[in-house]
Amino acid sequence: MSVLGDGLLPGIELSAEAPSRIVGADVVAVPFQKDGDDLVLGPGAVELLEELDADLIGLLEHHKAKGSVGEVFEHAVLATDGPADPAADGLQVVYLVGVGEARPSDLRRAAAALARRVKGRTLVATTLAAIAHDAGVRAVAEGLVLGSFTFDRKSAGTTPPARGFVLAGMVRPGARQRSVDHGMATGRAGWLARALAVTPSNEKNPGWMADQAQRLGAESGLSVQVWDERRLAKEGFGGLLAVGRASATPPRLVRLDYTPAGSSRAGSRRTPHVVLVGKGITFDTGGLSIKPGDAMMNMKRDMTGAGVVLAVLAQLTALECPVRVTGLLACAENAISGNALRPGDVVRHYGGRTSEVTNTDAEGRLVLADAIAYAVKELQPTAVVDVATLTGAMKVALGQRTGGLFATDDVLADQLLAAGKAAGEPLWRMPLVDDYEELLESSVADADNAAGSPGAVTAALFLRHFVGEVPWAHLDIASVGDSPVDAYEWTSGPTGFGARALLHWLELRRPLAGVGARKKG
Repeated sequence: MSVLGDGLLPGIELSAEAPSRIVGADVVAVPFQKDGDDLVLGPGAVELLEELDADLIGLLEHHKAKGSVGEVFEHAVLATDGPADPAADGLQVVYLVGVGEARPSDLRRAAAALARRVKGRTLVATTLAAIAHDAGVRAVAEGLVLGSFTFDRKSAGTTPPARGFVLAGMVRPGARQRSVDHGMATGRAGWLARALAVTPSNEKNPGWMADQAQRLGAESGLSVQVWDERRLAKEGFGGLLAVGRASATPPRLVRLDYTPAGSSRAGSRRTPHVVLVGKGITFDTGGLSIKPGDAMMNMKRDMTGAGVVLAVLAQLTALECPVRVTGLLACAENAISGNALRPGDVVRHYGGRTSEVTNTDAEGRLVLADAIAYAVKELQPTAVVDVATLTGAMKVALGQRTGGLFATDDVLADQLLAAGKAAGEPLWRMPLVDDYEELLESSVADADNAAGSPGAVTAALFLRHFVGEVPWAHLDIASVGDSPVDAYEWTSGPTGFGARALLHWLELRRPLAGVGARKKG
């Protein structure tokens, strides 16, 4: 198992057999729904009722089941229950899983709820996917992976995820393999982004992030470059250097490049090019503008944006992404020491633009600015999308279930909104209000790094100056960087929000069609 815990990822297979006839399954799970006033059991229930002496409808009625998404009810299989079929001799428990209206979003949540309940089991056979079309089958696979997520540093006593799942009762299972493969790929991205974010900062620093990028890049066929502090200084990445200079572990800029299979060198230059930029603050004290102690407790996840970008790049080949993608991880630790960045300092970013630092806790935009400026100047992107746990103001605006989206291009915004909905990572478009530009004014630099309220808007306006004319979207995911509780596909703690949404967008046949044709500030 790697340091990220991805060795715990469960396997998922397909079968035409009824779930109770899957050899080796110790758990069977079947869906149920409300049909008018009646509760209806899904595929696999008939075989169960034939083989077990159990009143499953009576079980649902006893618990006053409603068929709501995520309801899970348990029936322990006793020796007196059977089963009659020798293939099911190891069956220990049956779960009935509510699926609501059985939309893809419902099935993703139901599958995640099931995965959470079956931790510690060996093989789970379920017909959740047997009631679905391709999008629903994919959602079930995503949910099973996401609900299985686990990560800790306990010395003993941890319950692992179920070792494997069989999607049983499938008609022509081979025809659904691609949907399962894609669901597992996006699920793995969500898992990886969470694992990176939840890794404690005594293990995780900018160099560690670069090491993970090199390992995953080698596994995924990506080219990887790393800028150390000397190269950053030589090439003028003043924002990264300023934010990271107080830390014992210096900053890093990491570049990962993906090229679609079959692209020639000449053809690659003509292929649309997306650059993803992730904020990678591996721990954020706030710097000299220090955070209150309670506010630091979840700051190990302030590199979620970089984790999301890394997780996305690692799955592009599996999803057959048709465009070139470059990922930039802007990694630094915002620490405190005698040479820490000070309020009143002026930072010169890559390309020459300057920022007056009036709040050292508004550091994320300083490192993002360097990476965005580099992308625009050196990579000739078709579009730039940055991802960052950037502002507490976004959490105030949107709560903890919706991410914020700013964009200069309406088509790009619409594509990301649709992808977020399909992925179960909803985004809400926020306004780039030019009236607040005056708040960025500084008497000594091109902009003030902490222009004040409305904080999410002024942060986005600060970044917009580094984009130039390139179509750009900014995902402020501070609102959804942490989940307060286990809820469906979310596990309590860092969420890795954004990885699935970006992959659902980038796997489209033409993810950049129309981007750049019309803009909106």
